[in-house]
Amino acid sequence: MAVTMKHMALAITALGVISFLLGVVAENKKYPSDPTVALGFLSVGFLVATSVVGYLSLFYPYKGKRVPNSALFQSTSFTIFFNVAVFTAGLAAALILWPTIQEHAHLSRTVHHDPDYQCPTAKTGLLGGGAFVSLDSALFWLVALMLADNAREDFFDEPEKDVKGGLDHEVLQGSA
Repeated sequence: MAVTMKHMALAITALGVISFLLGVVAENKKYPSDPTVALGFLSVGFLVATSVVGYLSLFYPYKGKRVPNSALFQSTSFTIFFNVAVFTAGLAAALILWPTIQEHAHLSRTVHHDPDYQCPTAKTGLLGGGAFVSLDSALFWLVALMLADNAREDFFDEPEKDVKGGLDHEVLQGSA
């Protein structure tokens, strides 16, 4: 079965939503005995998977037809959304990794003799904010995929040009 844009869009959506949910649960479960660190790292893992699938989906040769990168990046909208998707993925990774690593450091380096002592937790709100930016990143990858689809259609639907740069008269007469 051939990979279609629908399959890629569903994969981006599913991975993005999972990353978002893991980040939100990690934010809400931030207590010393809960799996915040594992959930944070899983959220980052799904964010990376979302970004990789999103990036590859833009340049994948659907139906065996490859579009040159220059044709995709001629569209200003595509270029903007591509760059915003990359930026938000990096920002989401930073916002999720920072408190996750800090929480891991708190849990692994703190030893208390009083069992009732509550360990400090990482910065409040960063995991949840990172989760929302992760979801935003997935949405920007989806918009970039739709714009790439438009650029593909424009690239394959243009009339052929002859060597001199003018329109080929046979193509014009054949389409009339």
